[in-house]
Amino acid sequence: MGEKIPSGSSCSAPHCPPVINSPICIALVGLPARGKTYIANKLSRYLRWIGLNTREFNVGQYRRTAVGCKKSHDFFHPHNQEALKQRKQAALSALADLQQFLLRDGGQAAVYDATNSTRERRKLILDHCINNCIKVFFIESICDDQEIIAQNIKEVKLCSPDYQGVDPEQAVADFEMRIKNYELAYETMDHKEDKLLSWVKIYNVDQRYEANRIDGHLQSRLVYYLMNIHTQPRCIYLCRHGESVCNMFGKIGGDSELSERGVQFAKALKDFMSEQGMDRFQIWTSQLKRTVQTGHYLQGTIEQWKALNELDVGECEAMTYEEIQEKYPKEFALRDQDKYHYRYPKGESYEDLVHRLEPIIMELERQRDVLVICHQAVMRCLVAYFLDKPQHELPYIKVPLHTIVKLTPVAYGCRMEEFAIPVPCVDTYRSKPKTVGLSRSNSDALETVPGHY
Repeated sequence: MGEKIPSGSSCSAPHCPPVINSPICIALVGLPARGKTYIANKLSRYLRWIGLNTREFNVGQYRRTAVGCKKSHDFFHPHNQEALKQRKQAALSALADLQQFLLRDGGQAAVYDATNSTRERRKLILDHCINNCIKVFFIESICDDQEIIAQNIKEVKLCSPDYQGVDPEQAVADFEMRIKNYELAYETMDHKEDKLLSWVKIYNVDQRYEANRIDGHLQSRLVYYLMNIHTQPRCIYLCRHGESVCNMFGKIGGDSELSERGVQFAKALKDFMSEQGMDRFQIWTSQLKRTVQTGHYLQGTIEQWKALNELDVGECEAMTYEEIQEKYPKEFALRDQDKYHYRYPKGESYEDLVHRLEPIIMELERQRDVLVICHQAVMRCLVAYFLDKPQHELPYIKVPLHTIVKLTPVAYGCRMEEFAIPVPCVDTYRSKPKTVGLSRSNSDALETVPGHY
């Protein structure tokens, strides 16, 4: 007899046929202050960006809703039977909502953010998911670096609702006791006990990784993503190229050179980066002339990425919106109806561009300080990733010419600052028109086209 597969990560329920694209529950594992919520937030943002309907379910929030905040460390002692019942009920409530989301609300991925630090609790997750054909993938964060733990407590946990209005020293002491209480019952993922489950272990943020029974393409992508993220302080600067000749005349795409004002911006960009104290940073551009010329005056090595080239507009290359409406009125209307998914004839869609930019996101997550000189559609996709913007908003994010965006990753998100450089330029932003039907008039189709020469 072969070894029986337990209620593990694969869909093994007798009534459920094998389904490759079945929904997935990504369950975090680990002691408090190990960065689980940080990982959960980043994973959720990444999955939404690549197009999966994803939600986070933080059991701590369910617990606070049910029994209130400001529970002392005694509440988390494994021998506190009454508290154990309340904490289990919070876990069950989160699992019920998770199932509702994945099975009835069109969800594709759910991130279950909790300590899940015992096999009993992890079995609870498996029992709820496997019988409903939901795959389970465990991510355990292990950290024994006391400096990282102390920093996490200071930067994140003291801001938690559990410690609002509490003296910081008392809060730290209480949270450290909470960790000790969890340690009393903590059971790590084990090569023997959990050999048939899908899981990955992360040691000290990015020091070492272990993976077990990675099941399918999505889990492989998640492991690769996790191996690229880090928590080191850094800044990411994004800007479009300086104004180009095509910009001046309202033409999209093309490979024109910078206008005189575009050259002025390129020189001002050098001064701006010097004022930011950025003497040592990476510079990335696309392979198109206007981004390479924009980086010409910067100190440092410029790395050109084909993946950063502007969205391919196919047969509409170097045409104005007026010309597109005249030659391809149906295509122009179809794009306005669904700008994210619309693909230009022999060209790309924003959805295509997001997939093309995934390697760029991976490298940006790996790096420290970077300046990316890119294009309007490309910058929209990058900003949407870091700010967790939904698909329907992505194609309409405003990223003006001659404006620099500074992104600073923080605990559970990203802080954005904008710096407008005082060099005149045309406006290239076209908002969604009110009328998007195929039979609309020329004036309706062109009502939001920005002015140009």
